[in-house]
Parts: sequence; structure tokens; C-alpha cells
Amino acid sequence: MIIQKAKLAVIALIFASSSGIHAAEFDLPKNSGDSLIGDRLEGTDKHPQPHFYTVAAEEDTLLDIARRFYIGQNEILLANPSVDRWLPKEGTQVKIPNSRLLPKAPRNGIVINLPEYRMYYYPPNKNRVVTYPISIGRLDWKTPLGKTRITAKTRNPTWTPPESIKREHAARGDILPNVVPAGPDNPLGLYAMRLGVPGYLIHSTNKPFGVGMSVTHGCIRMLPENIEQLFPNVPVGTDVHIVNQPTKVGWLDDSLYIQVYPNLEKTKASYEDRLEQALELIVRANNNQHPVINGAALRKALEEKSGRPVLIYKKPEPKTNSHSAKAAP
Repeated sequence: MIIQKAKLAVIALIFASSSGIHAAEFDLPKNSGDSLIGDRLEGTDKHPQPHFYTVAAEEDTLLDIARRFYIGQNEILLANPSVDRWLPKEGTQVKIPNSRLLPKAPRNGIVINLPEYRMYYYPPNKNRVVTYPISIGRLDWKTPLGKTRITAKTRNPTWTPPESIKREHAARGDILPNVVPAGPDNPLGLYAMRLGVPGYLIHSTNKPFGVGMSVTHGCIRMLPENIEQLFPNVPVGTDVHIVNQPTKVGWLDDSLYIQVYPNLEKTKASYEDRLEQALELIVRANNNQHPVINGAALRKALEEKSGRPVLIYKKPEPKTNSHSAKAAP
């Protein structure tokens, strides 16, 4: 048994160490019009692989593994639909997403894509992007869309629950105090950044396994270790763009990719509606021209909604006009 566990640990290390995804920080594409980011094989210029694998240990849940690799709960479940989230079983190969398309938004400050349950932070004067899993508002407490900014930052915040939230908790027999003091039991965690939209924050949490789901009253929750890293680097006044982009389309070099997540809304969009939206994005990305795409790959991406970037078109290589010289008669 000890030997078997040692073998599994070595296998997990080999699989996981092949990617630097632990850092959650990536170079931006060399071409400013490109969008695909991810870890490339060291010493090559190959496109990032959409995923790699790690191996579950005996004590792991799928959510433990997600947290180690900066992946939210919904995202790791989409990537591993046949793996039990609570008992993945020792030795199970778990797929870890390794690349993604940047949202269509300004590449500065903070960008939050709600259906992706993910934040993108663009450090100033660096050709890099740092990305983190997040939680967002429930359907009845939606996170607001649009442009705002960070207006204040607080370490060890207290929490003053709004009357609406106090009533909701009271209906369940949970009486909230007027003020929740700072500390480990505070739902805001140890760090909070106030947005320009009154009542909304980006903050830490005392319930980290909820990160990557729609569970908040509209605020953005982050893993404690993630916001601890982000907090000192984001000055007051930083722009925040909150978008709703379940389907993203973008280039890397001569290759066009699509990445599809489930919609946030309760009413499911039909395949025809999603196809129409995707084709519109594809044409827009290709200078308003419709490329000859891989229809089967597009259909699979739209049906599975797995959050994996899928190659749907590659520009043909330019033809060379070479004519053989004919011998003189």
C-alpha cells in the first residue's frame, strides 16, 4: 500500500509539474489582437494544451484539487463530468483546464466574466494577466454588469448585514447581529475592496469551497490565498469591468478558437440561438467575413459547454507562385 501511494504521488507530480498553472499568471499573446492564453510546453512555440491531468490522492475531494490549481467548483465539474466531487477515488486522473480565451473587454485593471466564474487582472505596465476563480451573485441577487472601479480597500473588515439579508437569514432561524466583527467567522474574510456600485464588494470568504459558484448576494468572492495576493497590487481607482460572456471567440496566431460555458439564466437558450450568437462572434472576429469553419467541432463545443477552448478554424497557408522554367526548344 505504501509503495502504491508513493507511485501515485510521483505520477501526480509528473502530470502537475508539466504546467505552471499554479501561478495563475500568464504572458499575454504577442499579437495584441490574439486572445488565447495558457502554458506552452517549455522551449516550444506550440499553442497551449487545453488541459493536463493530475491524480487524486486518497484524502482528496474534487474541490480540494480545484483549489490547488486555482480552479472554481463549477469549472472543475465541467471538466470532469464523470468524476464524483466528494469521492474521486485514489488514483483517478483529474482533468485540469490549462488555457482560456481572454474576455472581450479592455485589457487593463480587473475584468470579471460572470458565466466563467473568473476574474482577470492586468497588472499595469506588464505584458501579463493574472486570473482567479470567483463566486458571483445568485439568480435572485445578481452581480451587476458594466464598468465600475475600486473605491476603497479594507483589511480585517467588519460586516454590517443589510436589512434584506438579515430578514432572509431570520426566515431560516439564523439571527444575524447588526455588525459582524472582523475575524475568521466574518463572511468577508480578511480583505475587502469596495466597488463604485453601492453595496457591492470584492472580498475574501470563510467558505472557500463555494468559490466558483453562484452563491453570493451579488458580491464577488475570492479564495483567501488569491485575494491576499491581489489586494496589495490593486490601487484604489482601478477600473473593474463586469461582463456576461458565456461564449468567447478569439485567435492565437492563425488559429481561431471558441470557448463555451453554460448561460447564467434559468431559461436555457436553444441550440439555434447559441449557434446564431457564436456565428456572429466568429464573423466579427474574422474581419466581418465568414470563414470555412469546422462545423463538427463548433457543434460539439456548443452542445458540451465544457469551458474548453476548441479549435474551429485555421487560416490556410499562403500559396507560393513557383513556375518551373521551361527549356528552350
